[in-house]
Amino acid sequence: MEGGVVRLAGHVAFVTGGSSGIGEAIARRFAAEGAKVAVAASSDPAKAEAVAASIRDAGGTAWACVVDVRKRASVETALAGADQALGPIDILVNSAGLYYATPIGQTPEADMDRMIDVNVKGTFNVINAATAGLKARGWGKIVNIASVAAVMGVREHSLYCASKAAIAQMTSALAREFAPYGVNCNAIAPGNTATPMNAGFRVDPAYAAQMAWMKSVTPSPTAFSDPRDIAGVALFLASDDARTLHGALIVADEGISTGLG
Repeated sequence: MEGGVVRLAGHVAFVTGGSSGIGEAIARRFAAEGAKVAVAASSDPAKAEAVAASIRDAGGTAWACVVDVRKRASVETALAGADQALGPIDILVNSAGLYYATPIGQTPEADMDRMIDVNVKGTFNVINAATAGLKARGWGKIVNIASVAAVMGVREHSLYCASKAAIAQMTSALAREFAPYGVNCNAIAPGNTATPMNAGFRVDPAYAAQMAWMKSVTPSPTAFSDPRDIAGVALFLASDDARTLHGALIVADEGISTGLG
């Protein structure tokens, strides 16, 4: 909210991964900016409802659901439910994703499949299911959450890096398909961000050496961004301030990808 003006009033946002971390921060920020928000969790309806309830308690409008982004039928059901509960969706945020090591020569096929199915296929499924509605309305915003790992390698995380690079390229290609319909498709590449997924790493003394190294290679004094800072970038991309951006990848990583030294 700037100067008392809500920037997303009259819009409906569907946020995957909306029950925790970056997705939760985005759901809350969008609701504060006037959007009606569908909070989509991957498996736990109670987590999604807790976020939606707190948004409603704060005076916003929110609806909770569970969606398995790997499955087209689950995605279509969730989007239809959000449309019925909140109105036509015109903002998509694809924040659902997995992060774990996939060391070469040691990674089971099931772990390979799960990473690609959630991070790549899942993002495509959500956009694919919403395409007809977005094109028909002639206005829309798609915000995909990639990673700094899309532009720099991370040892023993090759599949994660590949999946996030795929999101960056998917965003670029889809932007050309959506632009003629007044729909902007862009992506954010966050760096290390303080989420429940890495809470243990940030406070466990066993990882103190790794944390010290991470701080040493991060130009910013903030080694782990606040999810609310990433939500601010997402708000920009979901607003008409980003009208000219199509296929952009905004690297929001505290400068870690700028180099060493």
